[in-house]
Amino acid sequence: MKRFFKPIEKEGSAKKPTLSPSKKDGENNCETSQEENKKEEPLKFVTWNANSLLLRAKNNWPEFSKFVTNFDPDVIAIQEVRMPAAGSKDSPKNPGELKDDTKPSREEKQILIRALSSPPFGNYQIWWSLADSKYAGTALLVKKCFQPKIVSFSLDKAASKHEPDGRVILAEFENFRLLNTYAPNNGWKEEENSFQRRRKWDKRMLEFVTQHSEKPLIWCGDLNVSHEEIDVSHPEFFSAAKLNGYIPPNKEDRGQPGFTLSERKRFGAVLKEGRLIDAYRFLHKEKDMDCGFSWSGHPIGKYRGKRMRIDYFIVSEELKNRIVACEMHGQGIELEGFYGSDHCPVSLELSQANPA
Repeated sequence: MKRFFKPIEKEGSAKKPTLSPSKKDGENNCETSQEENKKEEPLKFVTWNANSLLLRAKNNWPEFSKFVTNFDPDVIAIQEVRMPAAGSKDSPKNPGELKDDTKPSREEKQILIRALSSPPFGNYQIWWSLADSKYAGTALLVKKCFQPKIVSFSLDKAASKHEPDGRVILAEFENFRLLNTYAPNNGWKEEENSFQRRRKWDKRMLEFVTQHSEKPLIWCGDLNVSHEEIDVSHPEFFSAAKLNGYIPPNKEDRGQPGFTLSERKRFGAVLKEGRLIDAYRFLHKEKDMDCGFSWSGHPIGKYRGKRMRIDYFIVSEELKNRIVACEMHGQGIELEGFYGSDHCPVSLELSQANPA
């Protein structure tokens, strides 16, 4: 299956793939003119927490494929891939490759690769950042004619290794950087170290966005935080939420993970210090109870109808005037447009940059 996805051996060393001369049914190919490709950059993006890409490939692929065909994104960022990294038991793992050293893992890899080789996905190159087990993980699909200059897998510029649990893919294009992240959940209890893990993550994100860079940033993914009350369907419910009656001693840590005051404050600081814009909220000022949330609770039980906006496109201020659209593609409490996940795809469209 390596003929489909060839990993980059060194950052920035990948050769530009040869585009097929003809367009297959269902595929949305880029212009084949080399001169045109030099001028263009990715303008249409999708981010989606798939909540197991393998399950989506097994159960929801025709519907998701139709969505991708119709929207025709240049870049697709995936979170919660939940596929283990390559490597046998008790040996070092390769987070950039899918596990295939056992019969079950080979069969699962074959299912996923087959899905990602079918139209319209055959026109994309894919990068993986995977955990050791079926947990977390991210993927980045980029149309072959928009080959990134460098792809890395850590928030630390000096690091060559992948982020733990495969939570980061950073692609550098000619005129911007694209960051795909799956932020760790805050959890419910301090003593389980989940609060500490999330604080550390937020601190590192703050350091990352404030580092000097000549290129603007597009940051997308499941950021696991709802910034304001407008970003949840039922603020009182989420503010009072607790697990098994436990109430954290610090008031700012109380409530639904992703909607605690401490997380929301830290996220606000990241946006402010990084001079970043929430693309969806930049365009949509009012609360939309039908289509304004990216995560929805289970249709059965106390979380029925309880929804949050935790999946984002965040862009540098210098890109805000190029934002054409940013939309949630799921709606209603029955999870229409979620394609089997508990998250719906979110899209961003930018206008072409003005010539310098």
